[in-house]
Amino acid sequence: MSRSGIAIEIDKIINSIERVSTGEILQTNVELVEWPEMKLIHKKDGWNFNWKRECKIPGRCLYKLVIKGRSEIQGLLSLELKKNEQLIEMHLIENAPWNQGKKKAFYGVAANLIAFACKLSYEAGFEGYVVFTAKTDLVNYYAEQMGAQLVQGRQRMGIFGTAAKKLVNSHYGNFKV
Repeated sequence: MSRSGIAIEIDKIINSIERVSTGEILQTNVELVEWPEMKLIHKKDGWNFNWKRECKIPGRCLYKLVIKGRSEIQGLLSLELKKNEQLIEMHLIENAPWNQGKKKAFYGVAANLIAFACKLSYEAGFEGYVVFTAKTDLVNYYAEQMGAQLVQGRQRMGIFGTAAKKLVNSHYGNFKV
């Protein structure tokens, strides 16, 4: 878990990603990251986290968001399935460097990855429950943008119930939950 917590912008909740410059909608896939791909992800290239280290932590799975038919990674997500707690823990999430800030290439990357986490939670029988630690100054933002709720302390948040269903359905149509 990042000590400072999750700090990612939810710029748009749509069913895929949208090219900022043209409004073009591009369909996406979320896939497991393969180890050879980790060699292409470096802080020196603008990534904020050490994804190689994250990939080596037992129990965590790394996922990438790609445009269908393409291999370029648009965003990354680290998840851990916690069967005993009946939830999925979101450890890290990051937009690719070209999808950050005012000059980003695509809207919707982070929301797409978070919707995937909720979908995975439903598929595991956890009723869409995804937890994460938010940066303190973003707690209200995540509550407003995604319907996340405080579940413990001042930073521990969860997405579940109606909020999880709304996110999943925004990306996967009428997903059976």
